[in-house]
Amino acid sequence: MTPAGQQGTAELRAAASHLGRRRFLTVTGAAAALAFATNLPAAGAASAAELDARKIADDPFTLGVASGDPLPGSVLLWTRLAPAPYEPGSGLPDQRVTVQWELAQDARFRRVVRRGSVTAHPEYNHSVHVEVNNLGVARTYYFRFKTGTWISETGRTRTAPGPGSKVSSLTLAAVSCQAYHDGYFTPYKHLAEDDVDVVFHLGDYLYEYAVNAVGGARNYTDRTLPALYNRETQTLEDYRLRYALYKSDPDLRAAHAAHPFVVTWDDHEAENNYADDLDENGNPPAEFLVRRAAAYRAYWENLPLRSPQRPQGPDLQLYRRVQWGKLAQFDILDTRQYRSDQAYGDKAHVPGPESDDPARTITGATQERWLTDGWRRSRALWNVVPQQVTFSERRLDLNAEAKLSMDAWDGYRASRQRVLAGAKSAGIENLMVLTGDVHVGYAFDIKADFDDQASRTVGTEIVATSIASGKDGADKPANWDTYTKANPHLKFYNGRRGYVTVGLGQESARADFKTVSAVTTPGAPIATAASFVTEAGNPGLKPA
Repeated sequence: MTPAGQQGTAELRAAASHLGRRRFLTVTGAAAALAFATNLPAAGAASAAELDARKIADDPFTLGVASGDPLPGSVLLWTRLAPAPYEPGSGLPDQRVTVQWELAQDARFRRVVRRGSVTAHPEYNHSVHVEVNNLGVARTYYFRFKTGTWISETGRTRTAPGPGSKVSSLTLAAVSCQAYHDGYFTPYKHLAEDDVDVVFHLGDYLYEYAVNAVGGARNYTDRTLPALYNRETQTLEDYRLRYALYKSDPDLRAAHAAHPFVVTWDDHEAENNYADDLDENGNPPAEFLVRRAAAYRAYWENLPLRSPQRPQGPDLQLYRRVQWGKLAQFDILDTRQYRSDQAYGDKAHVPGPESDDPARTITGATQERWLTDGWRRSRALWNVVPQQVTFSERRLDLNAEAKLSMDAWDGYRASRQRVLAGAKSAGIENLMVLTGDVHVGYAFDIKADFDDQASRTVGTEIVATSIASGKDGADKPANWDTYTKANPHLKFYNGRRGYVTVGLGQESARADFKTVSAVTTPGAPIATAASFVTEAGNPGLKPA
């Protein structure tokens, strides 16, 4: 471990020992521990003096603009001030900054419908989250920010349709897994130019792993990244700086400026394969929770999330619901924060008493009830579940009793059966699960009983490949034959980088898997690898 990494670990241990586990697991204790670990001002945001924004000499909008969580008549706008994004503190003093914002009906801002000002607090790394309400429903808007003499780039966003409105169609994109060190974010360049209404990010927005001076597989020859990135993220400053590195990517910035995002995390936003308060290295839970608190705070600061998602210490309620008229209900899940520890040491394993214990959960009991209760109240034609890890059974070999992934829903089969029973009880006819995590594109039929391929198909699962993680990949990975033979309900498998678009309509839904040939070199073109449709009222994927 590098000296900087040792220092980060020492800070976590000091914070964890400063407050006992029992006290830490209260909101007050968590906040105090986070302040202890990261030198956050104890007196709160109001304690900071105000900076004269006219003194900001360099462009503070280096991380772009974004919007998210569209609601009927409401949008959430985001930016973060960072004139020196690769430096601790991002080039601003510990002073608050006034930022103006504008929302208009046109890209030239001739028809401004709302404007105002907001404070960028140093305690939140000079990020701002502006919730603009009382707008038109199902409308496109343009927005920008100003501070001092600087004006941000222009973003485009949209509000959701009214809750009772009949909507003919919706096109979404699903993305996941963008390891900076594995390649360029070329798929985002194409997504920025694609005609979609909303983007769902399904996790692994960043990775905690070290990024070397040449950007890993990007192999830069025109720049040298600071040495502070060449270590694993541990502290709040580490996570903040890592977001700055990722969000300075021009293709990611372009996608955020072009479309509203609805985000959820997986594991790497904090630490690989963590489960609740347990990390993969067996460190004391109190120590990991300090790290998790830092990761969650940086996540909220850097993504277009509304105020209900603001973290409290190591806790952040990320599961939430977005409606799109009567056409679609999106139930966004968090399968990391509340899950039981992975069975069998998190190694691929055949199902057994440990993994199939009915007490085990991947969502936690509260979130599971929230999901099934929401289905009972749903009047939407399509009920879509954006979440992290593979939901359908995925046999990893051709043995009669095949090994399964203990990190996916296969390691929590009782959880999956309860969720499917809840969907059946609620009368959900058009269930679609959106998934990330595995760095490949899959299309699954969700079976009522995966051990009986003749059982009813109860929904579909669309798995979005990675933006960059896994480097260039291949159309047919080495295990392609094994997986397609072992899983008859698997209708498509491709290992290239890219994203997927899903068009939801009154009669059917169509999924288009879009891939690029390479991400280790920039500028690759986009192509559609395959397309599938599923009919409303008749679950099951068919080639388009």
